[in-house]
Amino acid sequence: MAFGIKRADLVQWKQSIDHGDIAFITHYWLDNRFPGIKTVTKVGCNDIQKLIDWGKQYGLKKEWIHHRKDGYSHFDLLGEKQQEILEKEGMLKQLQSFSSLNQ
Repeated sequence: MAFGIKRADLVQWKQSIDHGDIAFITHYWLDNRFPGIKTVTKVGCNDIQKLIDWGKQYGLKKEWIHHRKDGYSHFDLLGEKQQEILEKEGMLKQLQSFSSLNQ
């Protein structure tokens, strides 16, 4: 279940994807399959090959892409991998705003 996301942030994420950019959005997320995980970062791009190439540098497999018919295909980043990638991308601030929930 996703929550805590602002419509303006979602619109901006989608617009970035539409422009062929690698786009990030982080939001609260709960799923019983992943106990202790309270956020997810979605990393999307409408150029699937560009998304695959981006993911390779972080050890992400193309099979992990959530292919969406609406054009907003993305990787889901969780846990330590989420933190590692956001830090390397200079975007750790996105995750830190949720830090009280991740403890």
